[in-house]
Amino acid sequence: MVDEYIDIVNEDGTITGRKTLKSEIHAKGYYHNTAHVWLYTKDGNILLAQRSASKSICPLLWDVSVAGHVDAGELIVHGALREVKEEIGLTLTPNDLQKIGVFKCFQSYPSGIKDNEFHHTYIAEFNVPLSKLSPQEEEVEDLKLVSFEVFQELINNIGDNNHFVASNKSYYEFVLKSIKEVVE
Repeated sequence: MVDEYIDIVNEDGTITGRKTLKSEIHAKGYYHNTAHVWLYTKDGNILLAQRSASKSICPLLWDVSVAGHVDAGELIVHGALREVKEEIGLTLTPNDLQKIGVFKCFQSYPSGIKDNEFHHTYIAEFNVPLSKLSPQEEEVEDLKLVSFEVFQELINNIGDNNHFVASNKSYYEFVLKSIKEVVE
């Protein structure tokens, strides 16, 4: 894992002007920004990524299409585009992204990681074959498309099915609602 510099933000999400290494961000529980990109198809599917087995948080959990930390000094939208390219090999432009919100996710894990993140969340149309993607081994174990109906079923059974973080149920419901509003 590369230990990049991340901007520290206040508990309201305002950049403080300070930065530190990602490892320190998580050790000390500093607030910071992440970018989430949920990819969907016009015919009613959502791309899920399975977190790598080597991840320290939620290994092998199926979750958001692409997610990652925003580097120090980086615009959030550029962080989102960079993460999509790094994690699955897909090139998008700022015009491809539609921001649907910023979600607070403040959690601590048994490993000692204190994850106080603001998820800047985007949706974007996915219009290439799944076979054209190249998952980054350190980040992504596997990729799959699921229908809106299956996505809702995964939400309904959260915590029992190795999909999604149980404490983020309302977040997933909002993502599904936002994508459906664009597609339907």
